[in-house]
Amino acid sequence: MNPSAALIHRPCPVCGESAPAPYLRKLDLQLVRCTRCGMVYANPVLAEMASGNFYDRAGSEYLTPEKLASDYAAVRFERELRLFRAHCQRGSVLDVGCSSGAFLYQLKQRFPDDYTILGTDVSAEPLAHAAKMGVPVVNGSFLTQTFDRQFDAVTFWAVMEHLADPKAFLKKAVSALKPGGLCFMLTPNLSSLAVRSIGAKYRYIFPEHLNYFAPPTMRKFAGQELSVVDLRSTHFNPLVIWQDFCGGQRDISRAERVQLLKRTTGYKQSKWLLPVRIGYRMSEAVLAKFYLADNVAVVGRKR
Repeated sequence: MNPSAALIHRPCPVCGESAPAPYLRKLDLQLVRCTRCGMVYANPVLAEMASGNFYDRAGSEYLTPEKLASDYAAVRFERELRLFRAHCQRGSVLDVGCSSGAFLYQLKQRFPDDYTILGTDVSAEPLAHAAKMGVPVVNGSFLTQTFDRQFDAVTFWAVMEHLADPKAFLKKAVSALKPGGLCFMLTPNLSSLAVRSIGAKYRYIFPEHLNYFAPPTMRKFAGQELSVVDLRSTHFNPLVIWQDFCGGQRDISRAERVQLLKRTTGYKQSKWLLPVRIGYRMSEAVLAKFYLADNVAVVGRKR
């Protein structure tokens, strides 16, 4: 972290308490734990992370051929799509932080007559790619955007962990939902086997992630504005755990992350690894039962 960079101190993103206790330090990243609700979050944070300017500036880094190929692979959003379809079989969908539009693209490709879609993000270059792929998008800060309709579903796939004020985004999402509409959120799981096994070595403890939800704090967070109808743990990548265990506490480059994503996508698509994938899915199911999988996901209904 550049010592001259502007830093922002913030209260707990779940309950607003402003007297946290130190929790974990990784290189220049300081995590604290709320003494009231137990939420873990980065404090202080870089101003450019809090404002969203970082993501607009770094948008082109998400557009490598390998990253786009992995994002648009049919297996990429299979768990998110399964969760989404279990609760929302049709209607209008707004994907906040949609990046290159891959989730909405897959949703529309698989169920072309069931949904109308719209994506939004602050990063212009990924949005341009989404539009190129036929995904309707709007560029700008979600908090200041106005929409000409309300939606049946609003999704935040791997977004809430990046936000300095996630409560503001949740409130905005509720206002954008129809009565009885659904909000889907997925973030890394602080209670996962990965974090329990390797702690600060885990690559998803890094400066771009400002909030570190676990199932109890995710339920508290969502329950402030929504009626929670589903809370689960999902995803499991043993390659990440092994690599990070061997690698020690270090910053993982975006190029290295993309290469691993490319490899794991290839493993998921390989016919020869079907027996391995069956064992992998069984392992993931066991971890999910005990909320130990890599991510925590929640579905909330507008009251």
